[in-house]
Amino acid sequence: MKFKIIITLFCTALLFSCGSSKNATNKKKNTEVVSVEKKPVKLPSVDEVEITKKLKRKNPKLNKYTLAYIRKYAPLAVHEMHENKIPASITLAQGILESGRGRSELAMKSNNHFGIKCHTGWQGQRVYHDDDEKGECFRKYKYVETSFDDHSKFLTQRRRYAFLFSYGTKDYIKWAKGLRKAGYATDKKYPNKLIKIIEDYKLYEFDDVKKKNFKYEKPKREKKTKETITKSKSYKVKKGDTLYSISRRFGLSVSELKEINGLTDNTISVGQKLKLK
Repeated sequence: MKFKIIITLFCTALLFSCGSSKNATNKKKNTEVVSVEKKPVKLPSVDEVEITKKLKRKNPKLNKYTLAYIRKYAPLAVHEMHENKIPASITLAQGILESGRGRSELAMKSNNHFGIKCHTGWQGQRVYHDDDEKGECFRKYKYVETSFDDHSKFLTQRRRYAFLFSYGTKDYIKWAKGLRKAGYATDKKYPNKLIKIIEDYKLYEFDDVKKKNFKYEKPKREKKTKETITKSKSYKVKKGDTLYSISRRFGLSVSELKEINGLTDNTISVGQKLKLK
């Protein structure tokens, strides 16, 4: 009798242990490390309204959702061009194509306009969609502006895209073909699709917007950390570092860091000493 009681108590304890373990596992899965997204700043006009009105008058058959996308995001594409040397026409065309003119499920629910997947090391929010494979992991953003910024980082911080920046910001044809060559998309018609969007909607006009005519109020820098104060003059590159991670650590922008060190691209090496002032 005592033996039966002991067995019963043991099974009960085991059952509760399994239940609590399952709950703890579920709780851990639902806990995400979310990247901090800066609140977007208002950008100046790049004559996007006039340009789209003119396009509509000349060709009433142009897609109204594409025109609306251009009106809404052309200033953002120009901003990214000035910051990262990516043609505004390419950024806009990719955004239009990858997001279904901003109307795809991924774009509307997750603000992901460029179909960027999670990849190793992504610490932001995520969603799962069927793409090349079933249930693939895609990045999720709080703001569309973060998606545009992340698209620029995706191209500037990966060596396979480095050759694109030798084309400058006005050769959208080479950029379109180069993106396919570098593996951004598997669709063989991807370059032609981008070029058609750019030429049908004259997106190349935004590549001509000069930086001096595009002034905006930059967000204030974050307060300096102890690391910033103690290592404010220089920094030695460690394994896993990128220009973006270093710039975030010391309250600089990537463009500022490159300018200070006379860098022409985003390539850095372990042991390299970077100036911070």
